[in-house]
Amino acid sequence: MVSKHWFSMSNASGIVSLRRRPAESPATLGRLGSLEIRLATSAAEIRRAQRLRYRIFYAEMSAAADLVGLITQRDLDEFDPICDHLLVFDKTSAHGPANVTVATCRLLRQDVAERRGGFYTAGEYRLAELIDRHRALRFLELGRSCVLRPYRGKRTVELLWHGIWTYAVRHGIDVLVGCASFEGTDPDKFALPLSYLHHYASAPEAWRLGAQPRRYVEMNRLPKRAVDIKAALADLPPLIKGYLRLGAYVGRGAVIDRKFGTTDVAIVLPVSAINARYIQHFGPAAERHAA
Repeated sequence: MVSKHWFSMSNASGIVSLRRRPAESPATLGRLGSLEIRLATSAAEIRRAQRLRYRIFYAEMSAAADLVGLITQRDLDEFDPICDHLLVFDKTSAHGPANVTVATCRLLRQDVAERRGGFYTAGEYRLAELIDRHRALRFLELGRSCVLRPYRGKRTVELLWHGIWTYAVRHGIDVLVGCASFEGTDPDKFALPLSYLHHYASAPEAWRLGAQPRRYVEMNRLPKRAVDIKAALADLPPLIKGYLRLGAYVGRGAVIDRKFGTTDVAIVLPVSAINARYIQHFGPAAERHAA
């Protein structure tokens, strides 16, 4: 499962709302069985995240490493130093040494991005336009998400989402954004799921996020009547299906990422749109898997 690149309650109108809490969080964000999720607190832990990303994006998938990546065996870029990095560890691994890093996701808050050069997603999508329409809200970019193959199941993904939720709660986040990927660079191979996303998951105008014009790839490849919904859902990557279950929207236009060998779609998830049952599942104050 890969993707490169909240205190909430339901009020009387059924809208999920967020209340800001300016607090520095402990590194450990939650536990589930032998798995623990925490924020990287050292350069060494960030390197662990980068090595896991390299193992999955480059060794397992088809990303093209540059010279630095080949030498270091790490996936790294200029955004890493300004991001927070979530790491999931297996404390008593049945698949290898204890305390192995099994999943990661990096997080970039809007206030940091605006001080330090912007968002990674802006290279593919017109993110500034979306933010300008919602200047009163606080955005969080999710990127470089990946899970080690033996751990690509419900428990790891649930704990990863719990960590994201806890981080969002503690930083008063209103909107989650980022890119999710299909493995491969031929959009015709993904005509069915891309068309499904276009017809059934496109963001409403207020949340519309369009691809950069020079990188825009049409997602509307099949007429709506030709979309087999069951087959399309089966073809969606698990991470995209997870976003949709939460209540996320998909942006307009796909983007081909030649470096990573993927076809990307934009994900926009306003906290106000999150399905209330998921809020209750993780706990309004992120207490379900609290450390």
